[in-house]
Amino acid sequence: MNDPWISLRQFTQARIAQGRAGCSLTTTALLEFQLAHAAARDAVHQVWDVAAFAKGLETVDLEPLVLATPVASRDQYLQRPDWGRCLALASREQLTARKQSAVDVALIVSNGLSSAALDAHGLPLLSAIVAAYRAAKLGLGPVCLVPNGRVALADEIGGLLNARLAVIIVGERPGLSAADSLGIYLTYAPQVGNTDAERNCISNIRPPAGLSYSAAAAKLVYLSKQALQLGFSGVALKDDVPAQWRTEIGGAELLNKL
Repeated sequence: MNDPWISLRQFTQARIAQGRAGCSLTTTALLEFQLAHAAARDAVHQVWDVAAFAKGLETVDLEPLVLATPVASRDQYLQRPDWGRCLALASREQLTARKQSAVDVALIVSNGLSSAALDAHGLPLLSAIVAAYRAAKLGLGPVCLVPNGRVALADEIGGLLNARLAVIIVGERPGLSAADSLGIYLTYAPQVGNTDAERNCISNIRPPAGLSYSAAAAKLVYLSKQALQLGFSGVALKDDVPAQWRTEIGGAELLNKL
């Protein structure tokens, strides 16, 4: 007898219709689970080659600014999440000394919980975001590259860079169906002490299985312009892209309408 669940596997990466051998999983399903678990662990513990990433930024024609948190290792990053939310003293002094003119957007990049995600998608996503912001005529500061950062780190960096918006691209926590997913977090008027309720998130950026780079960039620019116009971000800022645009999102037509 055919199992009707099997035909549904083509529509999802969720573990459905795994089959069974007696009262347990089949060997194939068990091995696939163990492989996914190993990939997730590797993504978390992998060290990010920030120097190589900075070199790749030359193609975007933006200034890379390598900063640091107090975190000294990946194990410490997992054990002390609070240290990932703040800059090391030397990096804080480095930003303070810049006397940065006001900018519309501070861009921050961190490996977060998946260095593999940045290696796979970081540079092309950043290129799409920079192109979309430039098309929208929004001013950008330096691209801050910060290993072992958490989302709230963008508040401190955005404040020190005198930015109206802080945007952090960060590796998302790996799951058993995706170990290479990136997320983007947007915060209006960044300052230390902001809560997660004051941020907007665009997640699951990992083409071809997830959101495309161009779609993520277009959605980010839309939310950014709305935040600047309304004066807030977070739960009060809705992703209300007009319905007729949704089939175009990420394309040139949508960017021209923003």
